[in-house]
Amino acid sequence: MDNKAIANILYETADLLEIDGQDSFRIRSYRNAAQAIENHSQSIKELIAEPKQVLAIPGIGKSMLRNLQELFTDGKLSVQAELLAKYHPSMLQLLKIQGLGPKTIALIWSAYKVSDVDGVEKLAREGKIRELPRMGEKHEAKLLKAIEDYRRISGRFLIDAGETEAEKLAEYLEKFPGIDKITPAGSLRRGRETVGDLDILVTGKACTTEEGRQKAIAYVAQYPPLMDVIASGDNKISFHLRNGMQVDVRLLPPESFGAAMQYFTGSKAHNVALRQRALKMGYTLNEYSLATLEGEKPVAGKTEEEIYAKLKLDYIPPEMRENLGELDLAKDHALPTLITQDDLQGDVHMHTVETDGKNTIEEMAEAAKARGYKYMAITDHSKNLAFANGLDDKRAVEHIARIRAVGKQMEGITIFAGIEVDILADGDLDLSDDVLAQMDIVIASVHSVFNQEPAKMTERLLKAIENPNTSLIGHPTGRIQLRRDAYGFDMHAILTAAAKHKVAMELNSYPDRLDLNDVHLRQAKQRGVKIVINTDSHHTSHMEKIRYGILQARRAWLTKDDVLNTLPPQKFAKAMKHAW
Repeated sequence: MDNKAIANILYETADLLEIDGQDSFRIRSYRNAAQAIENHSQSIKELIAEPKQVLAIPGIGKSMLRNLQELFTDGKLSVQAELLAKYHPSMLQLLKIQGLGPKTIALIWSAYKVSDVDGVEKLAREGKIRELPRMGEKHEAKLLKAIEDYRRISGRFLIDAGETEAEKLAEYLEKFPGIDKITPAGSLRRGRETVGDLDILVTGKACTTEEGRQKAIAYVAQYPPLMDVIASGDNKISFHLRNGMQVDVRLLPPESFGAAMQYFTGSKAHNVALRQRALKMGYTLNEYSLATLEGEKPVAGKTEEEIYAKLKLDYIPPEMRENLGELDLAKDHALPTLITQDDLQGDVHMHTVETDGKNTIEEMAEAAKARGYKYMAITDHSKNLAFANGLDDKRAVEHIARIRAVGKQMEGITIFAGIEVDILADGDLDLSDDVLAQMDIVIASVHSVFNQEPAKMTERLLKAIENPNTSLIGHPTGRIQLRRDAYGFDMHAILTAAAKHKVAMELNSYPDRLDLNDVHLRQAKQRGVKIVINTDSHHTSHMEKIRYGILQARRAWLTKDDVLNTLPPQKFAKAMKHAW
């Protein structure tokens, strides 16, 4: 049970307490504790044996400590279990619907005793939601649209959630004797921005006999987070986790592991094209092996590399396997050298306690230095983000001075002074040009008024790009995955302008953004627009999320030459002033 999982339980409990109409102080204590744990750099699981260390975390009192001890002892929180029994677990699904908060859900429950998505949708279609206090016809229509959006994305999970579940299951499987290799396949391995289910491939001595496989499957069936078994066979078990994610675990003999990895990694289109190539060369390819058409004699299967080599192809990285021309490149030995995390020399989108971050300039810089970066940038928010305590001109200038002072004191890393400045509704930037001109890097981002018509939004972004102080556009489409769609605008016009003015586009690595996505990144590359891969870190622990951005960059076939923060410090500084 990692910090994120603990925080989710506490957040859910707070929401259920609010639905139940309980004391606001108690509700706030759960939310404060959840936030503290979510952002804490050390594992609560490791600290729980030392209560004093847990109590030293701001937001954790003796009562919350007892809750945490109960979680680790019993695997559940009794107060949450009691509330779920009272309202039914489906109540938590309602909380995932945009615009449907605890207070509205409590109203619906009080009036109609309805606690599930289908029931609320039925009420809305019957015009009964508008009859509730503070509701109306418009609210009802918005609710129906939100439910429609929820159904469209239901069953999808962010890539980091998929990765976390895969790691936890692998840790469990490693304890079973005779299993020596556990690898996620499917969309998670290909680096897709969201995953629908998990494909986990397992091999080892235990997978070579029927008895060994059955014992292993029985062991998997006892996995604590497992909610229900969908199907179980000779070499496969499928089940749901408590969060609704489906998992398929396949047990494979070593001689077939590579073939299975290739087959179950996909994509379907890539596999079809690869099988067609195999047939033309006199082979048949499936999840068990690459074999001759005549006699069905296996010629490869232990590793993916030997399968591609036998088909006279260079090894194709999983992120490229979407049948977008990668087979032709592999045949001609022309595959690009995809960017890796080691190619990055800095991360230049970070927030501190000056606005809505959780760490100081010094702490963020030390964390960046520990990751081996040669430079980083502090880019706190501007004043339009009042809820984030954004900077006005005066505070921004003072903040620049503090950043530069820390930079002079700290050896081994260059600290750039920057800002994430809001692009206002009319396209103006949220700070004066005089102040922006003092920055080493200016990230211009949209944080409000998302509902403008596409033509108006395009004009807004174009105006920001044309501002001579703008270095790059932050999270350019504004989407929040599984929660908010991208706003509409003319991407072609924006990329054309960015290339003209030498304004870079950000690839925001935070898993709920991954913005730009792989499709837009390819478009940027085709038009000669450079990319900067950032984390948008609000805590030192967020810096590790850079790997999700790297995955998207690899899916877009980007090389280190396409990404500006692979440059050394001085060249990067020039690039932020439009000298690519």
